[in-house]
Amino acid sequence: MSIKVINPPDAAPPLAPYSRGTRGGNTIYVAGTCAFDAQGKTVGVGDIRAQTRHVLEAIKKVIEAGGGAMADVAMNHIFLTDMNNYKGMNEVYAEYFPKNPPARYCVLCKLVRDDFLVEIASVAHV
Repeated sequence: MSIKVINPPDAAPPLAPYSRGTRGGNTIYVAGTCAFDAQGKTVGVGDIRAQTRHVLEAIKKVIEAGGGAMADVAMNHIFLTDMNNYKGMNEVYAEYFPKNPPARYCVLCKLVRDDFLVEIASVAHV
């Protein structure tokens, strides 16, 4: 099986040597995604809702570029820097997965930048 790299043309460039996503067969893997723009600046500093929305929009672009839709997401891996942001993240998250939400887990951790509040990685089956 060949692996296809997915880097949407309007996506912010990765912060390290990785692809935004890959597709192998009918599975799309989306790299851990944080809230930063095309210039590498953090989006929504201090605002979990803005960062979550930015992250999920970026994930949506990768999945759609790979031939899928958000409804195809089977698993999300969520990383938060502060559990006080859990409620705000969930409020935005529920907008993207209103019916039959995917499996997921949520871990408390430090992220690569101090102003990143959330990171999400996804797996979709199309």
